[in-house]
Amino acid sequence: MPNPQLWAAVLSQVLIHAETGCRHSALHAARLLDHLCEQEIDPQTRQLCERASQRLDLSGMRHACAA
Repeated sequence: MPNPQLWAAVLSQVLIHAETGCRHSALHAARLLDHLCEQEIDPQTRQLCERASQRLDLSGMRHACAA
């Protein structure tokens, strides 16, 4: 199971992206989610992380960073 700090980092980047539209946060969150997928997690959580990563990769390409 991944450590809590990794989960917190993902959530932080997702929230920054959601609140500001920052594409860098979206891409960073997507990469962290990809890293989580490589960890020992259950298949359902892995699938959710993969879906979120793909969606963040796409949204990171569309939005400009507001910061």
